[in-house]
This record gives sequence, C-alpha cells and structure tokens, in this order.
Amino acid sequence: MDREQEQMQFLRLFGIFKGSYKIIISWRKIFTQITLTLILPLTFIFLAHLGISNSLFQETKRYHDLSDTFSPKWITFLPFEIAYITIFLILYLLSTAAVVYTIASVYTGRELTFKEVMSVVPKVWKKLMITFLCMIAISFVYIFLGALAMFISLFSVPYPLGVILAFAVLIIYMIGLMYMTVCWQLASVVSVLESLCGFKAMAKSKDLIKGNRIVAISVSFLLSLPFFFIKLLFELLVVHGSSLQVWKRVSLGVLCSILLLYVFLFDLVIHTVLYLVCKSYHHENIDKEDLSNHLESYLGEYEPLSGEDVKLEQYQV
Repeated sequence: MDREQEQMQFLRLFGIFKGSYKIIISWRKIFTQITLTLILPLTFIFLAHLGISNSLFQETKRYHDLSDTFSPKWITFLPFEIAYITIFLILYLLSTAAVVYTIASVYTGRELTFKEVMSVVPKVWKKLMITFLCMIAISFVYIFLGALAMFISLFSVPYPLGVILAFAVLIIYMIGLMYMTVCWQLASVVSVLESLCGFKAMAKSKDLIKGNRIVAISVSFLLSLPFFFIKLLFELLVVHGSSLQVWKRVSLGVLCSILLLYVFLFDLVIHTVLYLVCKSYHHENIDKEDLSNHLESYLGEYEPLSGEDVKLEQYQV
C-alpha cells in the first residue's frame, strides 16, 4: 500500500496482481493466520465435497432403474449437500470479511492483530450474507433468461443458423457470468468498507466497474483458470486415480489443497485491490481517517452506519 491512491487508477491487470502479491508478502504473518484459520477449512471442505460427490455420481451411472434414484445413498446425500453449502458459504464470507478488513486496515495505517480481525468478521458477516442473497436472486433471473435465449436459438431458428446463434449466446452468457462474479466480489468489499449492502452494494459495484470492465472480467477469467485446473486435477488423479499408488494420490491431494489455498487467498486480495483501483479511477478519494473510524466501529456494538460515516470525496487529477 505504498502507492498513492490517485496513482492506483493507472494500475492494469499485471499491476493489480503484482500489488496483491506484495500485500500478501508484506503482511504474510496475519494472512497466514487467516489462511490457516478460515481458508484451510474452506479448502478441505471443498475438496472433500468434490471427492464424495464424484464417487457418488460415478456409482449412480451404473443404475438403470428410476427407483434407484431415490436410494438411501441419495437420501443421505441431500442433507450432506445442504450442510456443505451452508458451511462453505459461512467460511467463504468470513474469509472475505477477514481479508477485506485486513487490507483496509493496512491501507489506513492502523495497528492490526489477528485477534482483532477474528473479533470483527462475525459482525461483518450479516451484511455480506444480505449481499450474497441479493446476488443469488439476480443469478436466478440471469440463468432463466440465458436458458430461454438458448432454447429460442436452438428450437426457433433453422439449422445450422440456430446452432451458431446458440453458441454465440453461450459465449455472451459466460462473459456476463464472469462480469456478475466480479460485481458480487466488489459488492462484498463495498459491504465491508462502506455503509451499503444488498442490492445497493451491487449497484455500487456495477458503477465502480464502469471504465474497467475489461480489466475486471479479465481478472475473473484468469482467477477461474487455476481454480478449474486444480478441480480437474483433483478429480482425475485423486478421486478417480485408482490406478495410481496410494502415496501418489495422497501427494497430489496435498498439492491440490496447497494450490487451492493460494487461489482462494489471492482471489479475495485481488478483488479488494481491484475495488481500490476502481475507486481511484472514478476519482473517489477514500478519507483514511473516516475509513479508520468505520473499521473501528466494528470493534464495538455493531450498528449500521449512515452515508455520512464514510466520506468519499471527489478530487481532481
């Protein structure tokens, strides 16, 4: 955070990744503590769910009777899936709160301890959950519209034009999905650092991305690549790698866990840095003293802050 805020607007893709790496290295102790406390369990739960789900689906491929769909294994799997989603979501939102709060404290020059971070994150979790639920509502609408567009393309347009159109719709849909992911990530940062949450935080993040859409979508795309690569590696060589020796499968499982730890951590840090870059791009100067007061308010009895509590001043470059 040795770069002046007005200069952050000039950061592009490489600069954002480089700046995020420097933050993690400079504050490696507290980020290591956050990783071991929150992101490590998040990683284990994700990989364990991946292994159990793949094993179950592989076994159900042998089923030929519709009644087997309602076997005891599937009935047992349903509460397991609900428990997984709940625990994963809680840990992810808590990790988001911890990382964003830490970077904001570093930015304002506040003294910070791991104990303080852990005392704050549960109080921020409520706002993050509201924002997440709003994102889910928007996603349902987006998925419905995307499916409708694909259906119309395939069944209402003559072949082969319909297939070409459906492929184009799919590409646009995937780009839009990455854009929505970035909006949600930035909205999560907004929910921690500003007085907004829910749909208002989503609208704020959408405004912040204006002028940096290509960079924001590129960030989302590049971060998704190692995630899907690790997922594929774990599925092929660990879950279904019965031909490999046990020690090789265990070693690959440990490797996937370590790589996924870094991906989760970098994802949260990079999106927080992207938030600061977007603020700088729109010439919205974050008053460090007011931001520091906002962060300190989480240490007491939490109360929603009014718009005047975190001042965003305009400055000219």
